[in-house]
Amino acid sequence: MSILISLLIGLVFGCGLIVSGMSNPAKVLAFLDLAGDWDPSLALVMAGAIAVGLPAFSVARRRQNSLRGKPLQMPTARQIDRRLLAGSALFGIGWGLAGICPGPALVLLGSGAVQGAVFVLAMLAGMAVFTAFERLSQAREGRSDRGQ
Repeated sequence: MSILISLLIGLVFGCGLIVSGMSNPAKVLAFLDLAGDWDPSLALVMAGAIAVGLPAFSVARRRQNSLRGKPLQMPTARQIDRRLLAGSALFGIGWGLAGICPGPALVLLGSGAVQGAVFVLAMLAGMAVFTAFERLSQAREGRSDRGQ
């Protein structure tokens, strides 16, 4: 049942991206082009998402379990560190160059667009590189802890 609910939520999200035009990289790039023919529609989509998300997170913060009785896993990190800033910068650069982020990339992939396939492959490669660096970092920390 949980997989079916996740599928339905994903379909609603994907349909929202299509209806709003946010799966179209040209539309996103037009929003980012402040000096050219600027398209403010992405700001309106973001405002709508905040208007829906803010009350939902406010309610969720006061709950221990989801409506289905499963434990809620709210983010706990509050620190702005080098990793967060570097990841945000990489995300922003990629978004600005391609006009695509992960959600719309999956919509594009599902539609058979080459851009979506290239983006998703690059995203998976980036995730693999990150995982490899994390494992290497943890292995180094383990060696340095044993050496003390």
